[in-house]
Amino acid sequence: MDETKAELTPKQQKKAEKARKRREKKQKKWAKQYRLIVPANKKGLHKMPFMNFLRFIGYPIHRFLYPFKMYGYKKVGPGAYIYVGNHLHMFDIFYVARTTKEGIHFLSKQSILEAPVVGYIARRLGAIGAMRDGSDVRTIMDAMKVLRNGEKVSLFPEGTRNRGSGEEFLPFHGGAAIFAIKTKTPIIPFVICSRPRLFHMTHVVFGEPMELSEYYDRKLTPEDYAEAEEKLKNRLYELRAEHRAMLAEKKNKKKNKKKKEKG
Repeated sequence: MDETKAELTPKQQKKAEKARKRREKKQKKWAKQYRLIVPANKKGLHKMPFMNFLRFIGYPIHRFLYPFKMYGYKKVGPGAYIYVGNHLHMFDIFYVARTTKEGIHFLSKQSILEAPVVGYIARRLGAIGAMRDGSDVRTIMDAMKVLRNGEKVSLFPEGTRNRGSGEEFLPFHGGAAIFAIKTKTPIIPFVICSRPRLFHMTHVVFGEPMELSEYYDRKLTPEDYAEAEEKLKNRLYELRAEHRAMLAEKKNKKKNKKKKEKG
C-alpha cells in the first residue's frame, strides 16, 4: 500500500485521498443501514434470512442451467471458516453457499457494492468491500470482526474472474492468509475444476480445513504472508490434480471391466 502511494504523483495522491474519503463516508452510511455482524441464534448458528431467501430462489435455477457435482468437505459445520478458491463464473458463490445453512460474508470489489441493484443485494448479504488487492485496512478490520464473531468469510484471491483457460490461476492477491493467521481461523480450500458452461457438468472439490498454525503467534514479514498465500494456491492445484487422477482411475477401471466382460 505505501509503495503504491509513493509511485503516485501529488495530483494522483490527492485524487486517491478524495476517493478514499468518499468511500469511507459511504461505508459509514451503509453501516447504519446494513448490519455487518450477524448474531447467533439459540442453536449458535449465524443465519441470514435474506441469503436463505436467495438460496431458495437461486439454487434450482443454478443447478438447472449449470449442472455440477461437489466432492470432498462439502458439509461445513458452525463456527468461523474462510473459504478460498478460484473464480471462473459469476455464479461461483453458489457452490460455497451450498456447504452451509449459515450466512457467509463474501469479499467483493468495492465497485460492486456501489452498483445500483447488485450493490443493494450485496450490502443486504453483508458483503465486505475490498479495494484492488483486498488488503486495505477497512477490509481487514471488517473481515476479522465477523470471523471473531464466529462467522464465515469467502473470497476469491484471484480478485476477478479468470477469463483464460482456467488451468493457470491468476496471481493471488493478499488477504486470505492475513485473515486466517491473525484470527487463527481454519481455511477451506476449494477448486472449480472446469469452467461452468450452460448444461455442461462442472466438478467442484472442497478440501479438508487447513490451518496456517506455523505462522501463529509470530511477528511476520510481508514475505511470510506471501509464502502462506503461495501454500494456499498450491493446495488448490493439488486438489484439482488429485480429483483428475481419481476420475482417470475410475475411467480405467470401467475400461478394464468392459474388457474382461468381453473377453
